Amino acid sequence: MNFFQALIVYILDPVLFLLFILIIAGVIMSWLVSFNVVNPRNALVGAIWRMTSAVTEPLLRPIRRILPPLGGLDFSPVVLLLLIGFIRAWAIPQLYMALG
Repeated sequence: MNFFQALIVYILDPVLFLLFILIIAGVIMSWLVSFNVVNPRNALVGAIWRMTSAVTEPLLRPIRRILPPLGGLDFSPVVLLLLIGFIRAWAIPQLYMALG
């Protein structure tokens, strides 16, 4: 197994897990801001909001172009979470077996 191939396999899963957590955090933050539970002008809340948006929005934007909001609800995070789950559950083990 090539070193760079192994590096991709072993780094990809933790990065995708971190992205999964950031998407869930972004969804929860959007709910909390929408229902006025937290104030986005708070320094900590604003920093978390900007960080999660900066990471997740470039990935969610293409999904939003294809899948419009249904009834005012944005299902793009669900689609992205399902895609990440598929990659982590099926594609990474297949890649690992192919390299090993």
